[in-house]
Amino acid sequence: MTKKILSFMLFLVISSCYSHIFAQSRVSGVVTSDKGELLKSVRIQIENTSRSTLSDENGYFEFSNINGKTATLIFTSVGYSTRKEEFRIPVNGLTVILNAGNNLLEEVIIDSYIRKHTSTTNKMPLDFIENPQVFSSLDKSVLEDQLLFTIDDAYRNITGLQKMWNPSSRAGDGGSFINLRGFVSNNSLRNGLISPVTTTIDAINIEKVEVLKGPSATLYGSNITSYGGVVNRITKQPFDSLAGNITATAGGFNLYRVSADINAPLTNDKKLMFRVNTAYTNSGTFQKKDSKNEYLAFTPSLLYKVNERLDIRADFEIYNTQATPEQLFFGLTSIPSLGIYNMDDLGNVLGLDYRQSYLGDGLKMKSRVRNLFAQVNYKISDNIRSSTNFSNAYSFSDGFNPAFYIVPKSMFTQNPSDSEIGILRSDQSSDNSKRKFIQLQQNFNLDYSFGAVRNRTVAGFDYMRTKDEQLFVSTYFDWVPFKGMDYSGMNKTTLQKLYDNTPNPRLYYTTGNLNTYSGYISNVITPVKGLNFMTAIRYEGNDFEGGMLALTPTKPYHQSVWSPKLGLVYEIISDKFSVFGNYQNSFKSNGYYLTDTAANTALSVPERANQLEGGFKMNLLQNRINASLSFYNIQVKNSLIYTGELTNNLQYVQSQAGKVTSKGVELELNAYLVKGFSLIGGLSYNDAKITENKINNSLVGTRPIDAGSKWLANFNINYKFLDGTMKGLGLGIGGNYASENNVTGTFILPQYFILNVNAAYDTKRYRIGIRGDNITNKRYWIGYQTANPQSLANLVGSLTFKF
Repeated sequence: MTKKILSFMLFLVISSCYSHIFAQSRVSGVVTSDKGELLKSVRIQIENTSRSTLSDENGYFEFSNINGKTATLIFTSVGYSTRKEEFRIPVNGLTVILNAGNNLLEEVIIDSYIRKHTSTTNKMPLDFIENPQVFSSLDKSVLEDQLLFTIDDAYRNITGLQKMWNPSSRAGDGGSFINLRGFVSNNSLRNGLISPVTTTIDAINIEKVEVLKGPSATLYGSNITSYGGVVNRITKQPFDSLAGNITATAGGFNLYRVSADINAPLTNDKKLMFRVNTAYTNSGTFQKKDSKNEYLAFTPSLLYKVNERLDIRADFEIYNTQATPEQLFFGLTSIPSLGIYNMDDLGNVLGLDYRQSYLGDGLKMKSRVRNLFAQVNYKISDNIRSSTNFSNAYSFSDGFNPAFYIVPKSMFTQNPSDSEIGILRSDQSSDNSKRKFIQLQQNFNLDYSFGAVRNRTVAGFDYMRTKDEQLFVSTYFDWVPFKGMDYSGMNKTTLQKLYDNTPNPRLYYTTGNLNTYSGYISNVITPVKGLNFMTAIRYEGNDFEGGMLALTPTKPYHQSVWSPKLGLVYEIISDKFSVFGNYQNSFKSNGYYLTDTAANTALSVPERANQLEGGFKMNLLQNRINASLSFYNIQVKNSLIYTGELTNNLQYVQSQAGKVTSKGVELELNAYLVKGFSLIGGLSYNDAKITENKINNSLVGTRPIDAGSKWLANFNINYKFLDGTMKGLGLGIGGNYASENNVTGTFILPQYFILNVNAAYDTKRYRIGIRGDNITNKRYWIGYQTANPQSLANLVGSLTFKF
């Protein structure tokens, strides 16, 4: 019945569009540079009206239902001279050429650092100022200027985002975990489809990183998003000329790296284009400089422009990693009798050594990621476009995963008199674990008008299949004091020997197949100048075929949910200053969870989250200032909460008895006020509270242990010499602040402020760069329910040759 309703809704929308299309008067065409390159994100406005649009990825633009016999269009784009042209209507197939402006370099900086035009955040072309959703956007040029090689490092530039857990490389859940608006999230999306990376994500193929704030299940689904937001990696595309670069990098902790970005047309007509981005990195860590962790990224892509209506694209991501997992401390709790309340106290009172790995050699995890993305774009008419998308994502892990618990020695010896606090060394190995996703998505984008009223619509269907084949094997190894001994005894040989001599090691399974079926529709209507209404709804059904959780079989189940979304934007000053508000909904089918220490399971009720948000957006001084200020309130019910108990397999026991409220404010600012000088930065405050906990009522009113820090701040100031003898030289400094993070309810990760610097000399043929991380050599930790020490001061340099 539900599928019939969705089909009928889509039929009405498409039918109403077709009934008006052929009666409209149009102007359409493509915008190119004076070198023949197709230009995206060019703003085209009808003179003396509020009607405007942006050219898409292929340089295409169109206006429908234009009144009168002629229209004057104004074309503006950073780095190009503005062009004004009058056309008789209707006219189609135009080619409009923009000439490079004299201030190209300066405007390229503005375009890269300041402007936030996108056609991907809401699956339709919406300008920043008219988008009712808050998002952060980070261009690849920012990463290049700061000499950042990974998405994990790039996160330092995103307002309101806090790293919580470095990658463990485990299949399924091994990627970085972050916090947005008080909720844990991770990397999930590539070009709008599921493509998780369970290792460190090399940024070699990244065109842009977009972070959507707030619950976003209406357009992207419950299995991909979190209540705080979602990260979407936009990857580089091939283009129609030969170009590329090769970079060599070296740095502290025995880091060396080589990378390449090579692009070339494969046919004489330049319709078939190929691009490959690849990198190999070998490095140690600040605790174990000789660990020789290896990371390989190979990401080829193809683009075939069949004709003006049809193009086909295919991308492939290959990541191979063999590395020692990051050091993680569990079992954190305050010890008032010893004056221990945070990680600094563990070092000052008990002697925890920040620089000590507490491990021997060879304890590495081998992991592989294979992500295939394919897309077919077809222009059905000037008003309707089709996008067919396919993703096949695969992650694999096998190897050791050491974990440390801060506990009394008696936890290992079972002797109550062993009261000394130290480290229980353990392991949770992956045993040929796999997780696979297949996703097929069909979108129709419509842009049409009824009189002076413009409508932009996206309607789509989505199918995703998730297949888990994960097995983890765990054991305790030994207990050691914080200082005063040789810790190399826990190594590949000794740990493997322990497993070989353990007839019944602790096992933990996560297996099963999940089929997810979705249909959605989103519409933005512009009834009058500067006023935009967004309405959207999604239906999602989850069919689980059965499997295993820990050692317990789990039965099949079906859960389905409707998810609505509303948005309103009013431009107080056209294209410059707007006020916005939104209602966003999200949900999550958590499936089965462990209910007690005996590892019994129960099926959870879907969680629900509802957000109300309002604020302001600015785009002033000819795109030189871009800012947003937002206030949000997120209400979550049916939350799974931890009881504080562990099973024999070291898994957390949970109960579905929680409600959480998360409210806060975010200010993001990007500015270019003085020639060559740019600033990106922001400040966020989050007040998350448990409003219901049926297991432990004393926790009501307290902050959830996975909510992260209340206060976050980030900035990066960059200056480039654009002329004179020092032309091409750039200097930058940036910093990140996080207030204290209560990760267990009684134990604190202290606040921190980190400073980073960068410098580069860039010419047409080569580039020299240098980066200094954590230049004050600050000791600090990240985590949720854990503590993960972060790198001390480090210096990295690179040399790039361009062609």
